[in-house]
Amino acid sequence: MQSSLASRTSRACAPAPRATRNVVTRATGSQGVRGWVDKAAIGLTAAALTLSLGQVDPAEARLTAGDPVTNPSAILRYALPIDNKQIRQVQKSLEAISEQLRIPGSKSLGPVGKSISNAQRVLEREEAKIIADFAPDKKEEGIASIAGLKKSLEEFQVLVQNQEKQQVTMKQREALDFVGSIEEDMVTGMKFTVPDEYKNLPQLLGRSTLEMKVELSETPEGPRDAFMTIVLDGYNAPVSAGAFEDLVLRGFYDNTEIQRSDGFVIQTGQPADGSEGFKLPNGEIRRVPLEVLVIGDEVPVYNESLEDAGRSNETIALPFNAYGTMAWARNEFEPDSASSQVFWLLKESEITPAGSNLLDGRFAVFGYMTVGQEELAFMKVGDKIDYIKVLSGAENLVNGPGSKAPPVKVAPEVTAE
Repeated sequence: MQSSLASRTSRACAPAPRATRNVVTRATGSQGVRGWVDKAAIGLTAAALTLSLGQVDPAEARLTAGDPVTNPSAILRYALPIDNKQIRQVQKSLEAISEQLRIPGSKSLGPVGKSISNAQRVLEREEAKIIADFAPDKKEEGIASIAGLKKSLEEFQVLVQNQEKQQVTMKQREALDFVGSIEEDMVTGMKFTVPDEYKNLPQLLGRSTLEMKVELSETPEGPRDAFMTIVLDGYNAPVSAGAFEDLVLRGFYDNTEIQRSDGFVIQTGQPADGSEGFKLPNGEIRRVPLEVLVIGDEVPVYNESLEDAGRSNETIALPFNAYGTMAWARNEFEPDSASSQVFWLLKESEITPAGSNLLDGRFAVFGYMTVGQEELAFMKVGDKIDYIKVLSGAENLVNGPGSKAPPVKVAPEVTAE
């Protein structure tokens, strides 16, 4: 059986227990934390997470430097394995517009115009340095994206000059999409290989985009279908992302139900037979190891949480900062116990604030919901997942359904110990 992550935060991080054991003890007292509860009650709830941590010292929940990035697409851009300062300057200028738009009325458009101008100047002066970092086989696509970005920024300036504030957010998103494409065209491949003990597991050597359709039973407009886009990040979590995409390609989540919806997480993936995960042909449950990449490390940490490794305050590449962050549920005391149950984080709480999230490093994030994440708020237990399907990136999966070949070692010079 699996366990629980804190009354409201842990219940979603761990695989769901059988119905007969679905009991969660809530924390009491002014401190609101008591220690982990019955292993059968695994999930993600505010009380559950705190329970898993025992007494939480505020000093251990330090904020990262600067304001945390909470936009899922921005997190994914920063997580790309590239090092081009020029395109990052363009990215930061355009992302700053989101904060500038908080200024009421048309006063915000002055700073917005300056941000656009800053991006244009960098692009004009440093275009050669940006092009120099394109992967050889992606250079043509990258140059086309630069042209698209230039045109988008010119149109963006016209919108600002015409005081069309209602169009700014849409145009900002378009420009940042071009930036993201430019940055992806700089990626030359994986920067590390996984440990030999996991070489036969599915691995996503890059990124994939998925679509999920859910039949919502209750919304303000009545029952309706919801469509969401998910991006899996195999650059930073190849085993974690690969295991999920493998199950998607097998149709594992098609016609299943939402199994937990408690205001903090949405969770699904427990098999209908009540077992803890996906079974291999020999009847054994396939496990997914805990995999967390710390910024600055060459390879991820495997087999143990950052807390157990004494690194709980370090910044990770894929944090629980965004609404719709996606991660594997697992047993609290068994870091390599994930299998098929996944959860999406819904909102911040006293234990999950962006930038000092106590889930970071304890559960393996491998993707983000980038479009339609607001639909998560309407999901209820029993709502049907019609399907999850791969829109692009399926070719990046090795050891997937029907594959017998070992994964290609893209960067043999760096290997996890």
